Amino acid sequence: MKQILIALVVIILAAGGYYAYMQMSQPSVTAQQPANTAPTTTTPVATSTAPVVGTGEASVIGKSVEGRDITAYRFGNGAKKILFVGGMHGGYEWNTSLVAFQLSDYLKANPTAVPAGVEVTVIPVLNPDGLFKVTGKEGVFTAADVTAAKDVQIAGRYNANKVDLNRNFDCDWKPKGVWQTTPVSGGSAAFSEPESKAMQEFIQTNAPTAVVVWYSSAGGVFSSNCHGGVLPETKTLTDIYATASKYPAHESFDFYATAGDMVNWLAKQNIPAISVLLTNHTDTEWDKNRAGVDALLKHFAQ
Repeated sequence: MKQILIALVVIILAAGGYYAYMQMSQPSVTAQQPANTAPTTTTPVATSTAPVVGTGEASVIGKSVEGRDITAYRFGNGAKKILFVGGMHGGYEWNTSLVAFQLSDYLKANPTAVPAGVEVTVIPVLNPDGLFKVTGKEGVFTAADVTAAKDVQIAGRYNANKVDLNRNFDCDWKPKGVWQTTPVSGGSAAFSEPESKAMQEFIQTNAPTAVVVWYSSAGGVFSSNCHGGVLPETKTLTDIYATASKYPAHESFDFYATAGDMVNWLAKQNIPAISVLLTNHTDTEWDKNRAGVDALLKHFAQ
């Protein structure tokens, strides 16, 4: 009897060992993926230092000579419409586009910066062909993308028809203008260029309450005027922006004649408009300009 019991114990132990071995040799069920399930992926973390455009509501308002988009980004919604424009001159004034892109980023990240009843539109690049000439990119770029070749930077001031866009608007328009002492083309007629025509149509359609245009470089805020005197609201905007940004305020840009100038044409349309000239051709002076923008938006919130 004792021998029978010992044999039964041996059989039970052998069976348990075989079961354990079979369980260990099978792959874990939880480690297997179902046949029809796609593998999980992890979104890579962005490492680019390029500005991320705050698209708000993006719309193409026109095309350049070479067919590049002229894009406007809208933030907020209201009867008071404030327009900011950069990149009138591409080329060596590329920093005017960067500061406009920074404004887009700022408004996207801080939507409450736009008061109720106010609509802000940002057009970072009015001359995309000129900007492409110096950066090799369309849209967002960084300072590292800009060519160091001075002749290319100067050539990028003009559009692809070699017209100075800031001599192509209808205030004292002439076929030949000047940039400092350099003769420049004003085009075959006011608004002969697709870029300035796009701006004209945008203004006529949207009727902005006020316009700010960035240029470089003189370091100041300049009122607009087309033989009618400076509009009272233009003077107010000039003082507000200058005080907040700590740029000096000027009643007019009189370093040299600027026939066909955009902000002066806006004055002719009775639209308050100011030119903000950055201090040099490389810095955006964002803190100064953010202070100026915030002060203007606070003014229009009243």
